[in-house]
Amino acid sequence: MLANFIGLGALSNKDPNTKTNTYGNGEAKRKFFGTENPYGAESQVSDNQDYLWNKCCRELSAYKGSGCQWWSCDAHTHNVGDIEKQLMERKLTFNTVKKDEQTLLGEERSGKLSKRGGDAAVQKHVKVQVQVPPFCLLSVRVIRIRNLQRADVLSPSDCYISLRLPTASYGNTRTKAISNSSDPVWNETFYFRIQNVVKNVLELKVCDEDTPFRDDQLCTVLFDIAQLQPGDTVCRHFELNQQKDEVLEVEFTLEQMPDLPESLATNGVLVSRELGCLKVEVYGREKKKKARREEFTFTLKGSLEDTQSILLGDDSRYAPPNSTVFHYVKYCNPHLEVEFPKKCCIWCSDKGHTNSLTLPLNQLRIGERVEISNDKAYNVFVTAENCQNDLDMRLGFDVCPEEQDFICKRKKYVAAALKNALNLQDDLQDDEVPIVAVMTTAGGVRSMIAMYGSLLALQKLNLLDCISYTAGLSGTTWTMINLYEDANWSQKDLEAHISDARKHVMKNKLSCFSRRHLTYYEKEICQRHRDGYKLSFIDLWGLIIESMFNDEPNHHKLSDQRQAVNLGQNPLPIYLALNVKERYSTLDFKEWVEFTPYEAGFLKYGAFINVEHFGSEFYMGHLTKKLPESELCYMQGMLSNIYSQSLLDALYLADCSEDFWHRWTRDRVVDIEDGTLPSMPRRPDVQPTRLFTPSGSLTDVLRDVVTMRPIVAEYGNFMRGLQVNDKYLENDRFSMWKDTVLDNFPNKLNETPEYLELTDTAFFINTSCPPLLRPERKVDLILHLNYSGGSQALPLDLATKYYAEQGIPFPKVVLTDEDRKHLKECYLFDKAESPKAPILLYFPLVCDTFQKYKAPGVERSPSEMEEGQVDVSSTVFTPFATGALQYSEANFNKLLNLTSYNILNNQHMILQALRTAVQRKKQQKQQSL
Repeated sequence: MLANFIGLGALSNKDPNTKTNTYGNGEAKRKFFGTENPYGAESQVSDNQDYLWNKCCRELSAYKGSGCQWWSCDAHTHNVGDIEKQLMERKLTFNTVKKDEQTLLGEERSGKLSKRGGDAAVQKHVKVQVQVPPFCLLSVRVIRIRNLQRADVLSPSDCYISLRLPTASYGNTRTKAISNSSDPVWNETFYFRIQNVVKNVLELKVCDEDTPFRDDQLCTVLFDIAQLQPGDTVCRHFELNQQKDEVLEVEFTLEQMPDLPESLATNGVLVSRELGCLKVEVYGREKKKKARREEFTFTLKGSLEDTQSILLGDDSRYAPPNSTVFHYVKYCNPHLEVEFPKKCCIWCSDKGHTNSLTLPLNQLRIGERVEISNDKAYNVFVTAENCQNDLDMRLGFDVCPEEQDFICKRKKYVAAALKNALNLQDDLQDDEVPIVAVMTTAGGVRSMIAMYGSLLALQKLNLLDCISYTAGLSGTTWTMINLYEDANWSQKDLEAHISDARKHVMKNKLSCFSRRHLTYYEKEICQRHRDGYKLSFIDLWGLIIESMFNDEPNHHKLSDQRQAVNLGQNPLPIYLALNVKERYSTLDFKEWVEFTPYEAGFLKYGAFINVEHFGSEFYMGHLTKKLPESELCYMQGMLSNIYSQSLLDALYLADCSEDFWHRWTRDRVVDIEDGTLPSMPRRPDVQPTRLFTPSGSLTDVLRDVVTMRPIVAEYGNFMRGLQVNDKYLENDRFSMWKDTVLDNFPNKLNETPEYLELTDTAFFINTSCPPLLRPERKVDLILHLNYSGGSQALPLDLATKYYAEQGIPFPKVVLTDEDRKHLKECYLFDKAESPKAPILLYFPLVCDTFQKYKAPGVERSPSEMEEGQVDVSSTVFTPFATGALQYSEANFNKLLNLTSYNILNNQHMILQALRTAVQRKKQQKQQSL
């Protein structure tokens, strides 16, 4: 096969990446893009490999389409014609190479790799699925465009095609520009080495060269490589404008390549690819009294670090060290671009004009220290190293082992509490114990007080030990964070916690802006900056929240709450936030992010990290820079971020139509088909070919305005670098939460920004229920405690609609018109289409019988009637409004007593729901026998 590949055409001495070949009616350029050596075996193996293997790999690597020399210390020069001959003399074939690679890979996995293992707490539950799948060589021949429409009014387009395949190479390549032509012909071929496990979507961007201004992007064709099978050679005609018969012709060829070893980890949605590390060192040779400042710039596109600089000869003590490290994907065509401070590169053909170098890293042998400069003033060395194989994140949709252990311990408390509450004669077996969860909604201080009242009532009914999970967002997280500072809070009288909360809610919040507090804020913000976090106003907001509800600084962290759940003595707390994206409304793009004392992670992707690593720097699932764990006050600021609402979010929450705005803010993408091909049923993992048309400048400005969020909380993105699995759309867990406009665009999903942008969940749906609906948690009964202002049915209606659209099992919610006008204190919903749906016990925030009764069955006296007047239906002009941060003692007690009464007065409904849940568990046990 190598001989056939070499025989395609003669080499060009002018361009080392270009050779010529005849294609029918014209001369074409064949460019090696994505891999300089498509069939070459790369020398990414351990140092103790034998010399023959080194020699073979180096000789194959030397084939770059030119006579370029290898710059190792023991450099040998080989021309293309000698490679096959030398291989034949040694009787080596690609099959034997493949066998040696597998053997060496086994040696690496047996412990001969240099590893930088993560924390033991992480490693003990990492389940890595290792694969060595085949690579394929994709050839893309851009032929021509017919009937190209003008981009400029005065002249035809100077058209070229830009190609981008980010899973194969982090750079872009392009054809030459054809000037003033409506039927440009290129016949240029490009190569990409693709990994079959990841979703490979090629972007063919049609552009108009517009020197000296920015080039115009006319349209982009998105082509899923999964439409091709190895051995296929197909010519596709992409309709760019059906009415004008504008067609782009491209020929694709997919060939199987000799297997290359790559260790992958995947959960069916995300893929962590094998990492390489490159160490760059710069040493000064001469020491002068007046050293000139020399700056070296190193760029490795697609790496974690991207661009780094090293300074030499600077007398300043603040000069950075003379070495740096890059983390990059081994098999994604990595190139190191070096800019020297002066003309010193011995590998440049024209030393008089060149002071830069591009180094293909695939040709570096692991562990070999290579010098890439030859100057009397300094040396520059690069060394390719292996990174550790073990991930520092958990790729999987199941709950973590620590949570599983918690549930086992918690069931002992739940079983005893249920036996007492339901007067059961026999003890419940573990598989007969239902999982019961409390779910709350946002509402500022109102929701904080209301949650105290609900939990107090459950404690009085001896039902608090029946609860396994408590889920919260925004204001209810203030209650949860306060409670879980006490490792045994649910086993103690809650009155002490409530008394402390009452004191802080009543105090004047202006005290939070005293000189002492402002000095403290400045000190903490500076320390957070030194810790390595990106600062925003949300950090200050978190410190203000801490001051509002605490006498002294609170340095607790989320991982500290493990002490409150490790024995199963309290319900497990779950905190919920949304990850949003710049220039997209929350309705268009949002991703659920959950936090427990054990882990933080995405529901949709099945990607979780130890919670103490949240905010640290990750790349491809590896912890590259650990930051100190963030204190809970900053988490409070993020979870209750009231400053991140965009104009489109406000329209959505106001129940206004967004259709008009979507016309201006959503990307224009349509599915296109090849008219020359017969209509065939498409495999579920194969995406249709799509045509993207960019918007105009006015549309971009309008989009920026209506989607702008004033402030978001930014934390390090632990999913950075991860790629999408080829079968991700078939994964039922991904489909369960597939609700954004980007889910069908894997290249967009692969564009993981450096920081997550986290915001309050209430700006989409005021609910904390999604984590409880994960099938792995197997929640049987949910107590829905609603504390929102305004319409009490709206959050439940929005959530029910969302779950129905996503196909998430959820009970049918039926409220009559009369119910909606006058909501009762409690509703039981236990009918559902799916047997996997939980039972829902819904408690709206209403003041109904509480007006006449101060306790269940105890009527109010005339002097006590005023205490029963709690206006929770209004959204403004009420002491219980969402924005109210200070309450009088009377109003605090009114709200606390109201929410407590509504639970106590519906004890029979709670017991009925618990009894139904136990019966269902027993039925499921019988059916499984």
